[in-house]
Amino acid sequence: MKKSSIHSLQDARNLAKKKLPSMIFDYVDGVALEGDGDYSNSEYFRTLKLSQNVLAGGGPKKISKRILGQSYDLPFGIAPMGMCNLVSSKADVAIGKLAKKFNVPVCFSTMASTSLEKTLRVTGDLGWFQLYVYDDLESGLKLAKRAQTAGYKTLILTVDVPELGRRPKELKHNFSAKFRPSYKQILDCAMHPKWSLDLLINGIPRPQNFDKDLKIDRNKPRGAADWEFLKKLREIWKGKLVIKGILNPKDALKLERLGADAIYVSGHGSRQFDSCPVPIHQLAKIRRSLKKSTVLIYDTGIRNGEDILKALCSGADFVMIGKQALFSIAAEGFEGLVQMTNNLKKEIEIAMAQMGTFDINLLDTSNLESTFKLK
Repeated sequence: MKKSSIHSLQDARNLAKKKLPSMIFDYVDGVALEGDGDYSNSEYFRTLKLSQNVLAGGGPKKISKRILGQSYDLPFGIAPMGMCNLVSSKADVAIGKLAKKFNVPVCFSTMASTSLEKTLRVTGDLGWFQLYVYDDLESGLKLAKRAQTAGYKTLILTVDVPELGRRPKELKHNFSAKFRPSYKQILDCAMHPKWSLDLLINGIPRPQNFDKDLKIDRNKPRGAADWEFLKKLREIWKGKLVIKGILNPKDALKLERLGADAIYVSGHGSRQFDSCPVPIHQLAKIRRSLKKSTVLIYDTGIRNGEDILKALCSGADFVMIGKQALFSIAAEGFEGLVQMTNNLKKEIEIAMAQMGTFDINLLDTSNLESTFKLK
């Protein structure tokens, strides 16, 4: 295996920018409106500091986690992302292979360009499925049943896209799931021959989890689901049910009472709502509002292993990685994804050594310091 050139999120992002046409890179990289939400979350992460404790001795670090009835070797997995195969025709498969290699959960989106049945064949029980509900509630329930029949044990219902956010970097390319490039974009593709050859050989990625006669429009609202729909979904879904996109402690408390198996605190990678509450700040507030036994999953703004620890100290039981994974695949394929995972793992272990802690499951707010007071 060649020596990796990915040592950080920025390395992966820079390499991806070189290797992808600008319309594809901007689709992955884009955030809502002015990017204030992305900036605020990143700045808040920077204010959080991990406590240092010296002379704690040496020894192996326990970084495995058990959530939702299953044990994982690492405290993080891969978040659901739509149309991953735009960065590489093998992206979905690479994510599935990563699950097997590291024994971590990976979640595939309703908008995936590989069918939910095919991805599950790669991951086995390590695969989760994420559900979007458009204006047809019955179609949403039908897709959930299809995932259950396929063998998925964990379903994530995403609830923070009532309307698709405006992402200027993406909009300037007139990007759509139909993927019909303009002449200017064709020239851009020609400047990236390896990516273009992959596209020509394997075809243009399309969403694969919809009925063939259903017209797909990624700009359609995804907010038809309400509390009554959630009750119906809870009735039919026999596995673990996770609700994603929660930033309000009151919503989290209501979900806990309705029987959600986990609450997924997320700002959707800062891609939907520029003025939303700062996700990493809300995580601690939500944790305090819920039972200790209620599982919290977190994503948004994770840059490195220390950020993963900050999220765990703030109350998360598990962390999911988003666009960093796509950048790594675009940069170096599956090996880039492996290097990203190894980097995060090593960064976690180094930070735990500095913190004088040997079991990641014992972390809490006492291991966290901040220049801002968590309210």
